[in-house]
Amino acid sequence: MKKNRSRFRGGLLAAGDSGTHANAYHSHFMQRRTMKKLLLPTLLIAATAQASSPTEHFEGEPSETLSQAVANFSETNQQLAELLAQEELSMEDLGTIHELSYTLENALLKIDAEVETMAVNLEEVHLGSETGEFERVQNHGSDYLEAAQTLVP
Repeated sequence: MKKNRSRFRGGLLAAGDSGTHANAYHSHFMQRRTMKKLLLPTLLIAATAQASSPTEHFEGEPSETLSQAVANFSETNQQLAELLAQEELSMEDLGTIHELSYTLENALLKIDAEVETMAVNLEEVHLGSETGEFERVQNHGSDYLEAAQTLVP
């Protein structure tokens, strides 16, 4: 018996099969495909919720000072790099990454605030140097350098 490819179902039809059989199969195939499309996002949402539920209220390590923020940033980035270097990530790994991201966010918030203060201090150094204000340059320069050397030793 000669076989022909059916464009509807990607399978084989015997020569002489009616289009009705192919249409019925196509309809069943499309229903299953639609069901998979609806089911996949639901499963992904459920898996994500399950993975994040133990850590959704995790606050991360605090970064009270620039020094602490830089240390947290460096150490936590190393941990993240090690996890991301793995060939595959498990749901547990994703949970750990989720927790690490809170610590990194805390560190970045503190670093950002300190960099903004550094920019203000540096501007004061600049303006003081233009106007010959030795004390202004010295005070703001000292604050700037302390933060800058903490950020990049």
